[in-house]
Amino acid sequence: MPYRFPSFLTVSFSHQAPKRDKATPDKTRAASNASNLNERRVHKRFVTNLHGDPCFWAFIGDERLPLDDLSLKGFALPAPLMFTPGAQFYFILQREGESDTVRGRAEVTGVFRKDSLSAGCRIIQFEGDSKKRLHDWLVAHVIHSATVQISEKEAVAIVSGHSLV
Repeated sequence: MPYRFPSFLTVSFSHQAPKRDKATPDKTRAASNASNLNERRVHKRFVTNLHGDPCFWAFIGDERLPLDDLSLKGFALPAPLMFTPGAQFYFILQREGESDTVRGRAEVTGVFRKDSLSAGCRIIQFEGDSKKRLHDWLVAHVIHSATVQISEKEAVAIVSGHSLV
């Protein structure tokens, strides 16, 4: 007999934005406002390690840094010394073992200490078709790292859906 999870553990995914009344502020607009440096992720962030090894990298200047997490709108990584909130920089993202890249400009939204210094960054501009490529990367990553079998349609819904935090 299959185990049934209690109803409070169920999650549904929807492509529609949640309905709000006119008094509720639009968090999506606030998060995309370039002057708002308080990071408010709209999309889910995905851990970028697979089986304990980094699978996504950022090239910033001459440094190759492993990403801590990645979303459609930003990423976190070990912070180079020049990173301070508000700093903007050019980046190249790459998947381990692949030659295609995602390129653009990002802005540091915060610097914090876990075991070492890390930075949260918001993507402010994509180069070429990089936005679509990042979406495709995340869909493939979700399918590949899922602990249960999921379809591409389900992975797209997960990647495109709103953050749960």
